[in-house]
Amino acid sequence: MNDRPSTEDILKHFREQAVFCAALGSPFMGALCDRMAQDIETGGAAAKLVAGWPGDPRRDALSLRIAGYLHHSVLTGAAAALSAAYPGRAAEWSIDRIWPLASDWLAATDREAREFITSPPQTNEVRRSIALLPGFLHLAAQFPGPMHVLELGASAGLNQNWDRFGYRTNSWSRAGSSPVEIDTVWNGPAPEHLDARIEVASRAACDQNPVNVSDPGMALRLKSYAWPDQPARLNRLDRAIALADATGVQVEKADAADWLEARLAVRPQAGLTVVYHSVFLQYPPAEVRRALIASLETEGAKATPARPLAWLSFEPAAFFQGPDQVGINPNDFITFLKVWPGGGEHRLLRSDGHVTQVTPA
Repeated sequence: MNDRPSTEDILKHFREQAVFCAALGSPFMGALCDRMAQDIETGGAAAKLVAGWPGDPRRDALSLRIAGYLHHSVLTGAAAALSAAYPGRAAEWSIDRIWPLASDWLAATDREAREFITSPPQTNEVRRSIALLPGFLHLAAQFPGPMHVLELGASAGLNQNWDRFGYRTNSWSRAGSSPVEIDTVWNGPAPEHLDARIEVASRAACDQNPVNVSDPGMALRLKSYAWPDQPARLNRLDRAIALADATGVQVEKADAADWLEARLAVRPQAGLTVVYHSVFLQYPPAEVRRALIASLETEGAKATPARPLAWLSFEPAAFFQGPDQVGINPNDFITFLKVWPGGGEHRLLRSDGHVTQVTPA
């Protein structure tokens, strides 16, 4: 039985991604994904590159893998002609000028491109920290004292420094202790407990394929997945990478379910433990998600007021569907918080995957 996607499936993904990119404020990426779709349809260099792709192109973010390869070639200076035409390099960019150069580059470096796209994109979008911040503030106010944080699917671990970031919106702000500032459009009232004192006593993280940003090559690869016509995002990423390097962020290579079970078994005897993640749940298989939730529920049953446990996440709305979620846009992402003891559950806000706007849930 052949489970490989059809050309129609691949085209659907590229065109869908073009719409998503444009909606998230990247006209260049929207245009690039659209041109790649046209090229696949007409049998060009992109068609040869994706022919026989072994997985689900949407789940694998195939279009973003190729776009990442092109951006990486620009950032390294390997593709000099393409680099001169790219957003952020040229005074004005034109997809009519860029695509022939990109197509020629893909054709000339087919072997290198194929190797590059075997790895999934990892953007480690630090803007998602502002979607998690209201949950952390709520927890800091509810449980004053030391906080022990465990991040799942941490990629390069940039969001481990969430408590050191500054936050600024159109209606409120919170000062940070680093040059990294997270901004967004905030609809509705400011988060409660904005002045809460946060005391992170320990932090740890895991990922199946962690990115070591102290390695300049790996840091550059991480940057290649950020969209080249979004200079503010690229600048924020540069600052977050520098901060992670300066603070010695570590991400353990591990399966999330096994790692969490082991970490929860030895969690500190005093203080709050927070398990958190953002845009992670769609990647592990269903059995791993079930194991993660089982570990949280099992350890949560043992939690006490002196040793509480919390689960904080920012994930696609599909993971929170239920009778009380009627009217939620399936393209939304939801910030969810659950606390033990007591089992209190909170849906705090909704946004898009890049947190360009936030609305109370």
